[in-house]
Amino acid sequence: MKTSIKVAAVAVAGVLALTGCSTADGSDSGETLDINAFSVMEAANEPVFADFQKTDAGDGVEFQTSYGASGDQSRAVVAGADADVVHYSLETDVTRLVDEGLVAKDWKDNATDGIATSSVVVFVVRKGNPDDIQTWDDLVKPGVEIITPNPGSSGSARWNILAAWAHITGNGGSEADAKAFMTKLLGNTIALPSSGRDATTAFTQGNGDVLLSYENEAILAKQNGQDVDYVVPPDTLLIQNPAAVTTDADDTAQAFLDFMTSPEAQADYATSGFRPVVDGVDIPEVEGANDPSDPFPAPDELFTIDDDFGGWSEAADKFFGDGEDGNPLGIITELQQQTGKVGEE
Repeated sequence: MKTSIKVAAVAVAGVLALTGCSTADGSDSGETLDINAFSVMEAANEPVFADFQKTDAGDGVEFQTSYGASGDQSRAVVAGADADVVHYSLETDVTRLVDEGLVAKDWKDNATDGIATSSVVVFVVRKGNPDDIQTWDDLVKPGVEIITPNPGSSGSARWNILAAWAHITGNGGSEADAKAFMTKLLGNTIALPSSGRDATTAFTQGNGDVLLSYENEAILAKQNGQDVDYVVPPDTLLIQNPAAVTTDADDTAQAFLDFMTSPEAQADYATSGFRPVVDGVDIPEVEGANDPSDPFPAPDELFTIDDDFGGWSEAADKFFGDGEDGNPLGIITELQQQTGKVGEE
């Protein structure tokens, strides 16, 4: 918690974060919470900020925000960017801060195990789905052009990639089968922008046939009038986004973190296309969902990072290790190098 507004940005090679004051204005008390988050939270946070300001704990609080690719945001905090509350795509981006002493080791000791928002991996397609993209196997057909963020910088990209991997291994395929499938998928990939939001922008500007994305990003695109549809594949991966307070934050930051998983805030996030992480949420009709009155249908098969990959502590290096400073070279990192699809940083 700070008593004056500071721009939560830091010049770090490869980092370009969106920063500014939230439009959810508090009173003139001067209290400001610095929120450092991954890019897709930018629009979704605004109603949550506004509702928190209506509470006793949030009275007079203003928000200073910084948004960008999840990994870049986490590294920026390590480098000195202001942050009271961090909200990232991946657990590993929080554990980086734990390792630096910037977030407490017990950050997951709460009712949601540290998870603040959730979604699933979906296919965003052109209006009317002219290529009839329905399943993962459709993505590797000749001529299909895919956009997905770069797993080297974007958390959402890593969820997308693991969802594709689980489609093979979770349905009886071997690791060799999964590598062959991923090679085809990367071969059909025409762009790997640095963040989930940049990938959505590239697709809505007319590039590609299908975008691998969060369900909430697809819903937001439709809410914003983009001429797209989306498909929830029969099997997909549950996306779980963690949030935590930093070690030098005060009680107001903790109060906001607690509020994020309240039924009220979760209903706000649902309106923006996120699936609730707690029970008892009054889910409104969600504009932009395939069925606004039933916006979050259950897939036939839903894989999870813990049950199907052993958690991020195992999956991160196995799949996405950079091969530097004694770290292993991850399966996906190696496949990107072999196919020349290394993406944007």
